[in-house]
Amino acid sequence: MARPSLIVFASGSATGGGSGFENLVTSPALDADIVAVVSNHEHGGVRERAERLGVPFIFMPAPYDAASYLTILRDTGAEWAALSGWLKKVIGLDSAKTFNIHPALLSFENGRFGGPGLYGHHVHDAVKAALDAGEISESGPTMHFSTDEYDRGPIFFEYRIPLTKEMTADDIAHAVNAAEHEWQPKITNMVIHGEISWNGKDAPSLKVPEGYSYFPKV
Repeated sequence: MARPSLIVFASGSATGGGSGFENLVTSPALDADIVAVVSNHEHGGVRERAERLGVPFIFMPAPYDAASYLTILRDTGAEWAALSGWLKKVIGLDSAKTFNIHPALLSFENGRFGGPGLYGHHVHDAVKAALDAGEISESGPTMHFSTDEYDRGPIFFEYRIPLTKEMTADDIAHAVNAAEHEWQPKITNMVIHGEISWNGKDAPSLKVPEGYSYFPKV
């Protein structure tokens, strides 16, 4: 039986980034054929890692519309799309086959730490401000199916990390990134092999093994 085929969308930057993508490629926990990685930077960290790992690299310039996304999936033959640090809005892909990892808990206050403008280090700055205000005591990565709205698809995994007052935004980012690298390949594997699923339309159709939507605190 052929392994599931997966394409990874990872922005990185013009000078670095892409560690999540590399972690997916090299993890023994992920049983998939990664057919390509896509970045909106023609050169930079994602391309460098792709070339070193032998994964086909695709540069995706604007416009970031449905036709562009669908063309990439058609040309690569990918069944699944993983958004791993992808900073552009995704439109037109099958929500049942497209999923994202976000570096904060999207369950908090109906997605307070998600949405437009809350990406990368901006997220950790917002979390730190809420921590200092005494509004939260934890953060961590969230994985969810992706819809045409930023960070609003149904959550299927969170890993909660206790925070302490002395932590800086950089400390929070480091802790969340470590959890992302530990869990993203494992949970991605569960999605592409059908252990976690959603029909892309109705909330009750979301199926997640017990204990994964809101994972116990460490």
